[in-house]
Amino acid sequence: MKTVNFLYGRTSYSLDVPDDTPVLTSRIDELKSSRDGSEIVKDAMDHPIDSPRLAELAKGKPDAVIIISDHTRPVPSRDILPNMIRELREGNPEIQIRLLVATGFHRATSTEELREKLGDALYEEFKDRIIVHNAHDPSQNVKIGVLPSGPDCIIDKAAANTSLLVAEGFIEPHFFAGFSGGRKSVLPGVCDAVTVMGNHCSKFIDSPYARTGILDNNPIQTDMIAAAKMAKLAYIVNVVIDENKKTVAAFAGNMETAHRKGCEFISSYAVVKPAMADIVITTNGGYPLDQNAYQSPKGMTAGEATVKDGGVLIMLASCSDGTGGDSFYHLIADQPDIETFYKKCLDTRQEDTIADQWCAQILARVNLKAKVIFVADENRREMIEGLKMTYAPDLQTAYRMAREIKGEDASLTCIPNGISVVVRD
Repeated sequence: MKTVNFLYGRTSYSLDVPDDTPVLTSRIDELKSSRDGSEIVKDAMDHPIDSPRLAELAKGKPDAVIIISDHTRPVPSRDILPNMIRELREGNPEIQIRLLVATGFHRATSTEELREKLGDALYEEFKDRIIVHNAHDPSQNVKIGVLPSGPDCIIDKAAANTSLLVAEGFIEPHFFAGFSGGRKSVLPGVCDAVTVMGNHCSKFIDSPYARTGILDNNPIQTDMIAAAKMAKLAYIVNVVIDENKKTVAAFAGNMETAHRKGCEFISSYAVVKPAMADIVITTNGGYPLDQNAYQSPKGMTAGEATVKDGGVLIMLASCSDGTGGDSFYHLIADQPDIETFYKKCLDTRQEDTIADQWCAQILARVNLKAKVIFVADENRREMIEGLKMTYAPDLQTAYRMAREIKGEDASLTCIPNGISVVVRD
């Protein structure tokens, strides 16, 4: 037997499994580096991809906005932002810098979360120049164009009105955009709800190209690139992190080609072949991405790619912060069954997209392929059952339940960190 550890919240669950059990993991943890993350970022910024240095871009610019990630993203901002700020001031010592938090459709990032993310010194310096984006406040946002697929492109006024727009971020597999980072800082990061819902419509989510690890022909990416160009996103610094959330690689420069280089880099470590099984155990990578149910389809799709039709998928996510959105929850909870909800999604026109429909649609798709047993914190049973899944208080209980359903001879595949892998042939 061997022991497999599965990330959960700020800790982990362990399970003893037969020695021949497939364990699908990325090889990101092979990228060991004795160098400080800030040094890695500085080197990337010293050699930007298809772009002048940030200092050059800052010359003659009276102000700049740096789009930063919110509390749901484990972006090592303390490695990135000081380097970006230093270069901006190198190019123009008088430049006025503001930080714009890319909340997308998430709740507002709290003061405590911002302080934890930035560190005391950076937070104190910028606390009066931090803007937390609100996708649901039309007065905060302004139209700058029209997306290729038809919806208006409406972004935060702070991003639209600055003389230099740049962004930090990190690159990891994403369950319908292909990869995070790059242009996602703009859409959905700092876009109005109208734009986000148009881009995340059921037709696009249903596309076979809107899957983990796919950029080309992905209709969601087409709109995202267009939005970033309209917003004049001039420069990005994106990092790759290991499973300890440490910076191991960085890519700076042009928002398309630097991002593409980063995606190619992480693909060489993250792509794993499926090991089809009757029972699959997956996670949302622990804190911070497993804080709510809304984010959980990310890890679930890794399991979806390797569980047999009619199998059992065990999902581990603490959901310590609850649903992640009442609209997401009620889309499924208010329907009689998952089949009814899924058909309703597919019948919804782009202009009628409902808030948070995309995550709910993917969750439903996974549930229609396999029975989902969801391990969450003990006070989340009602929420999980409302989402039409089976609740389990811990991994051992969930595994026992799965064996009762599929039999003692059922095959098993383990995915310790479901958001770090791209499962494909």
